[in-house]
Amino acid sequence: MTALKDMPISFPGLFGDWEFNPDPIAIHIGHGIYWYGIILAIAMLAGLLLCMKQAKRFGLTEDNVLDMILWAVPCCIVGSRIYYVIFYLDLFRNADGSLDWGRIVAIWDGGLAIYGTVIVGILVAFIYTRVKKLKFGAMTDLCVMGLLLGQCIGRWANFINREAFGAETTLPWRMRLWTSATQYIEVHPTFFYESLWNLIGLLLILFVVSKGRRFDGENTCFYFLWYGLGRAWVEGLRTDSLYLFDWTFLGQPIRVSQALSVLLAVAAAALLFYNIKIKKHDAADLLVNQVALTAAAEDAAQTGESVEPAAEAPAQQETVPAPESAAAQAPEETKGEADHGDPH
Repeated sequence: MTALKDMPISFPGLFGDWEFNPDPIAIHIGHGIYWYGIILAIAMLAGLLLCMKQAKRFGLTEDNVLDMILWAVPCCIVGSRIYYVIFYLDLFRNADGSLDWGRIVAIWDGGLAIYGTVIVGILVAFIYTRVKKLKFGAMTDLCVMGLLLGQCIGRWANFINREAFGAETTLPWRMRLWTSATQYIEVHPTFFYESLWNLIGLLLILFVVSKGRRFDGENTCFYFLWYGLGRAWVEGLRTDSLYLFDWTFLGQPIRVSQALSVLLAVAAAALLFYNIKIKKHDAADLLVNQVALTAAAEDAAQTGESVEPAAEAPAQQETVPAPESAAAQAPEETKGEADHGDPH
């Protein structure tokens, strides 16, 4: 079911007859600048700034973050689009069955899948950390915070586009969308559910999980556990899910994102249990602690080098005789005058 993008949005159970009718195109120049793209750009920028601010907590630098983002952003956009197109391929075909490449590249009309972003992002982070000889787990622990913030903001692009909504409901916070000039539906605002879920997850990582990290990769595992559980729930409410071809489970079509979310949540829970309850980790193995120890050793070495020359300086000074005082020279001068004085 598709909602019209030029019809108003309302929440009758909360705000009565008040309506909001955002134009998907923010600036009407050329092909138009869409709110979808603007919101995603804001989401990426916010995630980047958060990662740069938090980098030191993970033993990384702002330059590390910027370098990786330069590679990750374009790769993730392409990966996200490819993931979406693969599972919605029929939407991108012409009447004769051929692919409509113009529609495939038109990402401003919507159609990005977050798991495509995550998969490609992990691959880029893995390659980058190998090249730069950094810890993969430390980098992903930092990046998942920016990712959660970006997801939290990015979901509002779905709101502007009247997409990614849920099944019909009578709950007080139901969202009314129009499917024609005279027909409307009242549905779950699933974009808001996921945005709020991601915000809570971000706050938990920032103020709880990160402060007690026992190993590099703990934030990452928590992200997949938290997001996987939330996405599995939200995906069950949506009506526009990507389906795994024509496969079924217990007579029901398999939702790709829901199945993947459950698998990732289970895997993340298993990794957390193993690394917390079974495998013991030394805090010194965290990249941030290794960087701190290295910096302390370098500071100590520099301090030692500056103190040693100062201690040797007195021994290197030459002894210079002190000049005789005028009082000491006076008797000699008087004696000389007595010996050579005029005769009487």
